[in-house]
Amino acid sequence: MSELKTVEANITVDCRGETCPVPLVETRKALRRAAPGDVIKVLGTHPASKKEIPMAVEALGLKLLSVEGTDTDWTIYIQR
Repeated sequence: MSELKTVEANITVDCRGETCPVPLVETRKALRRAAPGDVIKVLGTHPASKKEIPMAVEALGLKLLSVEGTDTDWTIYIQR
């Protein structure tokens, strides 16, 4: 049993079932609400968003902790 993967999220954004641009918009809102150091967990099912969100995180200069799962059922962890 791996405890390494367990990350405690301060904010969870559940955008499963949503398509572009909703997941990215909701992720950006959560990032604005988050305090420095907070971890945001984003749950989604839209393949394009799985690629777009990490690119946006990089462009904002934030820390992408992990991208897990398949193209149609994924979790992204971001640190503000």
